[in-house]
Amino acid sequence: VSETIPDKILEYADEVVNIDLPAADLIKRMREGKIYKGERIARALENFFQPERILQLRDLALRQVASQIERKIEKSLPPKGRMPIERFMGCISTNYEGGKKIIRKTARLAGHYQAEWYVLYVQTSRESTEKIGLKEQRKLIGNFKLAREMGGEVLSISAENAPRGIAGKALELDITNIVIGRPDFSIWRQVAGRNFLIRLLKYLRGTEIDIIIVF
Repeated sequence: VSETIPDKILEYADEVVNIDLPAADLIKRMREGKIYKGERIARALENFFQPERILQLRDLALRQVASQIERKIEKSLPPKGRMPIERFMGCISTNYEGGKKIIRKTARLAGHYQAEWYVLYVQTSRESTEKIGLKEQRKLIGNFKLAREMGGEVLSISAENAPRGIAGKALELDITNIVIGRPDFSIWRQVAGRNFLIRLLKYLRGTEIDIIIVF
């Protein structure tokens, strides 16, 4: 299925209305050629247009509509009754696949709250341009592009102590949620084997910033 729009479009809508048909009716319309024509019908019926997948899509659509209603209610409340403003920051490295997961997760979370979100890359001496190949550099740039296309702001800083750099940037931007990859990735290991997550928690002690781990 390629008929999609960026999630960002939903933020510009004054109203989101969910118009849906039962899965059986959608499949019937597909078989009758009312959605696709020719060879595309058989491919669609073998792939996406199956009852369980249509139900999953319906679930996502209903969640999106419910989320927008929640945001409207929140905005109508007096300032004292509102929830704190959420800001999300995903932290990536040169790990391409892990970075994509973090970016997509951060974008989805921010979309749910209609919140600002950032993608932060902390370049340490271990990931300097002299030490990583052109292939890894291109993949990193590709993840930067993905983040921008999904509506995020990309930030890049240099720091030998990555957890401290992340914590400092989070405090500077009033971030409420930091999204990272699972701590057992080698990219999150620091000097002397000290765990990345433990050090990050240390620098965030006393704050109300939450850490979200993507597996």
